[in-house]
Amino acid sequence: MIEITFPDGATRSYKINSSPYEIASSISEGLARNIISANFNNKTIETSTKLKKSGKLIFYTWNDSEGKKAFWHSSAHVLAQALENFYPGIKLTIGPAISNGFYYDVDFGNHVMSEKDFPEIEKKMIEISRNKHVFELESKSKKEALDYYKKKENQYKIELINNLDDGTITFCNHDNFSDLCRGGHIPNTGLIKAVKLLSVAGAYWKGDQNNKQLTRVYGISFPKQKELTQHLSLLEEAKKRDHRKLGKQLELFTFSTKVGQGLPLWLPKGAELRERLEAFLKKAQKKAGYQQVISPHIGNKELYETSGHYQKYGESSFQPISTPADGEEFLLKPMNCPHHCEMFNAKQWSYKELPVRYAEFGTVYRYEQSGELHGLTRVRGFTQDDAHIFCTQDQLNSEFKNVIDLVLYVFNSLGFENFTAQISLRDPNNKQKYIGTDEVWNTAEQAIINATNEKGINYKIEYGEAAFYGPKLDFMVKDALGREWQLGTIQVDYNLPERFDLSYVDSENNTKRPVMIHRAPFGSMERFIAILIEHTGGNFPLWLTSNQIKLIPVGEKHKKYTEKVLKLLENDEIRALADFRNETVSKKIREAELEKIPFMIIIGDEEEKSNIFSVRGHGGNDFGNKNIKELINFITQESKKTIKDFN
Repeated sequence: MIEITFPDGATRSYKINSSPYEIASSISEGLARNIISANFNNKTIETSTKLKKSGKLIFYTWNDSEGKKAFWHSSAHVLAQALENFYPGIKLTIGPAISNGFYYDVDFGNHVMSEKDFPEIEKKMIEISRNKHVFELESKSKKEALDYYKKKENQYKIELINNLDDGTITFCNHDNFSDLCRGGHIPNTGLIKAVKLLSVAGAYWKGDQNNKQLTRVYGISFPKQKELTQHLSLLEEAKKRDHRKLGKQLELFTFSTKVGQGLPLWLPKGAELRERLEAFLKKAQKKAGYQQVISPHIGNKELYETSGHYQKYGESSFQPISTPADGEEFLLKPMNCPHHCEMFNAKQWSYKELPVRYAEFGTVYRYEQSGELHGLTRVRGFTQDDAHIFCTQDQLNSEFKNVIDLVLYVFNSLGFENFTAQISLRDPNNKQKYIGTDEVWNTAEQAIINATNEKGINYKIEYGEAAFYGPKLDFMVKDALGREWQLGTIQVDYNLPERFDLSYVDSENNTKRPVMIHRAPFGSMERFIAILIEHTGGNFPLWLTSNQIKLIPVGEKHKKYTEKVLKLLENDEIRALADFRNETVSKKIREAELEKIPFMIIIGDEEEKSNIFSVRGHGGNDFGNKNIKELINFITQESKKTIKDFN
């Protein structure tokens, strides 16, 4: 018999070689029907896997992210089988699940594949799926695996196999198709009821521009046709909300190949938006006891070697800058924390002066591959709303909880109210990825778990997602379209204080190491603004929008009175503008709608005579008639509805 422990802590005994499906069946037939994947002792397995020892078992359904991952990875196998059917002799490489669907990278050789082929490929995938082929894992020796792909002349799979240890190699088989795969599949193809291929793109083998360019085929699948229909509808809405499209339409930012890929240029309205976001957070940070600091855009290479960043991320940094001095090298700043460590090191601190909270909107630079750049969400130069707290061990719990409060304040003020929390811990099976001792990691991980529990926040634990220097609490926010984004992160770090020899003097005059908390509620200004644009569709909260109200005079004779109203609004710090162009009123209204200006008023003879204005909202909403005092009070109150002071 083996002992199986479930997520709620309950334990039951089962016969050795029982499968997750059989165990689920013993609990309820409904559960057995719905599970599509499982996790045993932190490893994803099939529902048919025979369990030979005691351990922790988690069931995954379509409603779980890991269930979707297994579903989409299995769908990638079906895609690969269909592609081989249409294009004989192609060479398959890798086909993982991604956040929304899956892809397969393929060397098509002399074949030409395009989006016009999608309908026939989709039809074939559904045909394969309907036959309910079982996904089965088969272990192979390294020689057997190499021989299989040598016959297919597939150098890509051979390269992958050469990097695997003998005895760890498995293939996934279904129908007459077999593929090198480590596992994590749904029970059979019959669960795949709806498929849509989305796009094709170029992708270098292993992401290296020196390697051959492959064709990446993107797709998505669902267990019900209705869900695919809903997803495609959301994709259409997402196209309308695309921050690259709205950023251009609203004149927020632009890019220039002469300036360089991945380096955004902020136009006046975008710069104003950024400045308001910065002012908003700076005000909250000041109340929370942070001090603003500024660090340079470059740093000596030795700084990042001391922190460990260069060893871990040197390849994704820009190449070192050599100076005339012999052996002296600098890097464009890839992160702010080493600079803040040296600021803390500038004096000897007493325990009475802790915690020290340094905050900076610091611009950093990382060399992202050109194929991975995407609008503002993936850039080479970006500004982090970074802060680092240096505190005693006794202060860690309260400081961490205070940061949680600040992050939640930011989310609530900007309309991100649907979120989940994730505690990211290190991978217990791959500790070489991280720096620091087991004792330090155990202490840091438990500190995050304790603080999060005390704040009453529901969370899930993800192993292997920690930063290389410490565990973290990440906030996963859902936008208006239900898409999940990682926004806001808080990290506990015992390692950088050790590496930089940071210290303070305690009450007994002994030298102690501070604990370091890294935090960034926005993450980066660029990515946050991109998500905010798509979440709001460009209809920003009133306190944040560049222009709150537009005045539209009917004719030239109303210009003087319009200027008077404009001045009165501006005197009360309402961001107003007037459209004095020689255009029709209807055209001015249409353009104000496209600019997503929250309010507008038309000024003609009647308005000038009565000093009463009809307030029109974006989208044609009617907010009634108001005199100038009522108008000012209305806009002021509407602004306050969406933002409150941090306390």
